[in-house]
Amino acid sequence: MAVLQFREALKEAIDEEMDRDENVFVMGEEVAEYNGAYKVTEGLLDKYGFKRVIDTPISELGFAGIGVGAAMKGLRPIVEFMTFNFAVLAADQIINHASKVRYMLGGQASVPIVFRGPNASAGQLGATHSVAYDSMYAHFPGLSVIYPSEPDDAKGLLKSAIRNDDTVIFMESEQMYGLKGEVSEEKDYIIPIGKAKVKREGEDVTIVATGKMYHIAKQAAEQLAKDGVDAEIIDPRTIKPFDLETVIKSIKKTHRCVIVDEAHPFGGLASEVGFLIQREAFDYLDAPVQRVCLPDVCAPFSKPLFDLWLPDAKNVIEAVNAVMYR
Repeated sequence: MAVLQFREALKEAIDEEMDRDENVFVMGEEVAEYNGAYKVTEGLLDKYGFKRVIDTPISELGFAGIGVGAAMKGLRPIVEFMTFNFAVLAADQIINHASKVRYMLGGQASVPIVFRGPNASAGQLGATHSVAYDSMYAHFPGLSVIYPSEPDDAKGLLKSAIRNDDTVIFMESEQMYGLKGEVSEEKDYIIPIGKAKVKREGEDVTIVATGKMYHIAKQAAEQLAKDGVDAEIIDPRTIKPFDLETVIKSIKKTHRCVIVDEAHPFGGLASEVGFLIQREAFDYLDAPVQRVCLPDVCAPFSKPLFDLWLPDAKNVIEAVNAVMYR
């Protein structure tokens, strides 16, 4: 195992896939000469040249459309958005075209493209830079949505995403690019899309958490262990397709569940997963499913208010105590 930063794991995945397949190329704002806004594409321009590492104008709708067209002609674009908050401008190309091409053409064409970049809160950057869009994209048929929480998952899943024959939304936390973790050195390391991972074994309660919230759940589990509560943590890794089987298997053991989601409460991932759990595992639950979400208000700029707005370990512990009737 090698210890890499999150950004380095992503770059390894892109580099290996560009080396393996000449149809893979990268495009986006500042991905080439500036080496990427978050240095994920650092060094790739020198290695592969301007034809395969392409700086674009600040026009998300425009370069997303170019990527969709290129994918329909047999190339495999990796389109980087500086943030998925800006990708809203390209939503027509992603939601109304990329996701629907195979269906509308009866399988005669596909769009093997990866849209990737940072998702959810980015610290003190204001309300327009701190929205979690994973559940929004997961709503639409034809899109796979990946949201890894650790460098190893990021590398293995990004390689799978690049090889996928349909459109993949690959989301990363802006606050995690410097996160270090062990990454497999296995040759051609691949993690299947749609497979969750139990990252902490436990007997008393199941905590489901993605992205940045996985690390919040870890902090909570460590504190809960000191209080005699043994929490199991499941990282879905893929939002859609969602690995419900792994979650249900855990709930059949623990009989309690808390879902931690860095999104607003109405219509988010926590709502959907909570519904699926009560549909598939109602008889195994000893308490109602609890969720930990953002409040139903936009992200504040003020640091003290932002810290209150973003879910933390204390919020998770309170939810666990509720399902434990403590």
